Amino acid sequence: MSVFQVMEHEHNQMALYDGFTYCNIRVLEPHIINVSMSEQKEISLPTWTVTPGDTVLPFEGIARQDMSRFSRPNYTFTETEKTLEIETMELKLVVQKEDLYLSWFQKNKTEEFVEVITDRHTQSYKHHISSSHPTCHYLQRQENEMYFGLGEKTGAADRHGRRFRMKNIDAMGYNAETTDPLYKHIPFYITYKPDIDQSVGIFYDDYQDSVFDFGQELDNYHGSYRYYETKSSFLDYYVIAGPRVKDVTQRFSWLTGRPTIMPPWSLSYSGSTMQYTDAPHSHERMKQFLAQCEEHQITVRSFHLSSGYTSIDDKRYVFNWNYDKFPDPKAFGKSFVDKGVEIVANIKPSLMLHHPLLDEVLAFDGFVKDEHGEPLLIQFWDDKGYYLDFTNPDTIAWWQEKVKTTLLDNHIHCTWNDNNEFEIWDDSAQVHGFGQGGKFNDYKAIMPLLMMKASRDIQMDYHQDNMPYVISRSGCAGMSKYVQTWTGDNRTSWHTLKFNNKMAIGLSLSGVFNFGHDIGGFSGPKPDPELFVRWVQCGVFYPRFSIHSWNSDGSVNEAWMYPKVMEEVQAAMHFHERLTPYLQTLVEHSHSNYAPIIRPTFYDFDQDSATYLDSDDFMVGDKLLVCPIVEAGQTERTVYLPKNEEGWIDYHTSDYYRGGQTIQIPVTLDKIPLFVRRFASIPMYNQTLTQVENYHFE
Repeated sequence: MSVFQVMEHEHNQMALYDGFTYCNIRVLEPHIINVSMSEQKEISLPTWTVTPGDTVLPFEGIARQDMSRFSRPNYTFTETEKTLEIETMELKLVVQKEDLYLSWFQKNKTEEFVEVITDRHTQSYKHHISSSHPTCHYLQRQENEMYFGLGEKTGAADRHGRRFRMKNIDAMGYNAETTDPLYKHIPFYITYKPDIDQSVGIFYDDYQDSVFDFGQELDNYHGSYRYYETKSSFLDYYVIAGPRVKDVTQRFSWLTGRPTIMPPWSLSYSGSTMQYTDAPHSHERMKQFLAQCEEHQITVRSFHLSSGYTSIDDKRYVFNWNYDKFPDPKAFGKSFVDKGVEIVANIKPSLMLHHPLLDEVLAFDGFVKDEHGEPLLIQFWDDKGYYLDFTNPDTIAWWQEKVKTTLLDNHIHCTWNDNNEFEIWDDSAQVHGFGQGGKFNDYKAIMPLLMMKASRDIQMDYHQDNMPYVISRSGCAGMSKYVQTWTGDNRTSWHTLKFNNKMAIGLSLSGVFNFGHDIGGFSGPKPDPELFVRWVQCGVFYPRFSIHSWNSDGSVNEAWMYPKVMEEVQAAMHFHERLTPYLQTLVEHSHSNYAPIIRPTFYDFDQDSATYLDSDDFMVGDKLLVCPIVEAGQTERTVYLPKNEEGWIDYHTSDYYRGGQTIQIPVTLDKIPLFVRRFASIPMYNQTLTQVENYHFE
């Protein structure tokens, strides 16, 4: 047994200590309180993810103790012999001084504080267990609680009953229901307690590999519990009050930085496939793609140039142009720009063994190193290579110069930051650490963030543009302040189509709003005609709309791949282009209000308990209810219309339906069920795509 005593208490922060462990508590906002625990008085590792609002993030990060970006509200502090009590207008924290156990309360509709989360009363932290135990946080769990978030995770939106590993990994061909981990590291989730209708969030500001368990584990000695366990030497977490799910989501988005605005053209169809740049004479094949889009009257505003343009033999070497495939990169880039199509070039953070630029980076010691200070040789794709160290300012400068001279100077204005999971499995790996040195694992999850920031900054400087287009596959909390993303290398199947939509909910509730999926599936066989049509019809509602593939049979997913369903595909893609003005309003709204674009139905209709049931449906903004077809051969679709006062209008038939009921809708191949909130106005292009009009539904 140990007793924690208050050592310091001033300026919205207090330090507790029991002779072995420091606990620091900071009251940052009426709805946000931060708790950290460490054997050191202060955590020396900076933060890169806690960047409230418009905070400018320097590459070297921000001191975790810095509170200048917060409002630091008034609060009451009460100490008794056994407890400490901290109370703001929205949150109350009760600390048991003996051994340190924390309980959290927030206000309900009658302005009374109700308990929302509490530490497990039997060994909730490392100091309760053993000095050799991993850093951890055990919380009580109730069977009726629902857990949402964790960013890009597979399966249903409610995480209850599952265990997840937080570790960026290249999971090509993943199972969208069960595979874990995936590409992104966002250790944040929302607890929803239906019995008291309260939601609260918790975010662990940590870049090491970690584990969340939401009730998969059972131990007779401890009752029902959930936990977070990390390889870090410290625990640093933020509790974010609701009371609604949407409150927590928006406040977490604010905490990790304002979502960026992308250029409007990024909402239009973006062509992409690995096969084009893997083939000989890629330049000619790309020109043919533009001609085919024009022939089939498909609007295309960008093309994601896969890494085959960098190839030497069968390997890929970032910033190298294959002049056999692309004899004149500048002329190639200009030819696309002149047609109103932006090239988004694939770049990777590793240099292969025989990379022609390898000696340049070795000269300034720009790679992640092993325990002996030598460049760490590691598996990357189908060869070995060295990962660039983005905690080294010389590496950042080199990277930006190569982006400029290799891409930007060739009329290729945008970067696709790919394969940036930084899969280094050596726990002894070392980094520059901005002159401080340190273990790679302490920086692991923010390496992709530093990479995308480096790419974005040079694009902004080069074009004098505050709204560049940057995309990244991997990332961490706060990535939305820099990039658009997607759910990685999915596998072609109806199953993937169904569960990619559920995965979207986790991203949307975790501050990542601008994203999409590889339409048609990236890996595996090409989709059959019906699956392809349904995937396109669903994908048109996402702000990233790209058909992308690397089919195992060498075929290419293209809009015109099946003539017998070409009419249906054309209609869906035409509808997407018409919808882009509405999507643009949602991108701008997410930027100004920290609100998601793709939403679960309970986001806006949380007073309707039926919306919390597992569903394939989702909202686009607060006006469109999308009911995708995710099973083959469907002739009828069951739809639940969330309860609201105004009711719903069938977009296709203009029929009116009251909210709060389940209906049956006939299904044909040419469309999927789509409903609009009655009295809503949707800005859309007219049929000829020449003018934006407001379409009113009543």
